[in-house]
Amino acid sequence: METRIVDRPAFRLVGHAARVPLIHRGVNPYIERHIAALPAEEHLRLKALGDTDPSGLLAVCDDVDADYDEGSELTYLHGVAVSPRTPIPDDLDVIEVPAGRWVVIRAAGPHPQTLQETWATAAAEWFPFHPWRLRPGPEIVAVPEPTNNLSAATRELWLPVEPA
Repeated sequence: METRIVDRPAFRLVGHAARVPLIHRGVNPYIERHIAALPAEEHLRLKALGDTDPSGLLAVCDDVDADYDEGSELTYLHGVAVSPRTPIPDDLDVIEVPAGRWVVIRAAGPHPQTLQETWATAAAEWFPFHPWRLRPGPEIVAVPEPTNNLSAATRELWLPVEPA
């Protein structure tokens, strides 16, 4: 597993949020419908607004149940990361993210299977053998390289961490 630890100053996640149920395997149809309901020009507007890392359009999960119980609700945000001073249009939802450390896990392969397997491997094999634990904060998925084939794209899973 390709990982790195990143220190990030405070930033904001902005976009369109919805409360959806947590689904462990396969495509989450609630998230899929949420994104599909956004007009194409909205994706372009969001991308133009993003000005900090993680870059590009982001899939953000926040307010996730501590036990990650299937069916529990979470806040899903389709959006971008912006610096604290970036003006935000009034029609967008905002998640304030304090400064902190992140483990960034890079994975490539079919979506969503590779991402779900990466999360499971991180929980079972990475965290137990490294001096880090999850801290409160959003979980972010970024697609760092532009692609027309999202089914096999490289993704970065950004998880907020603190020393164990």
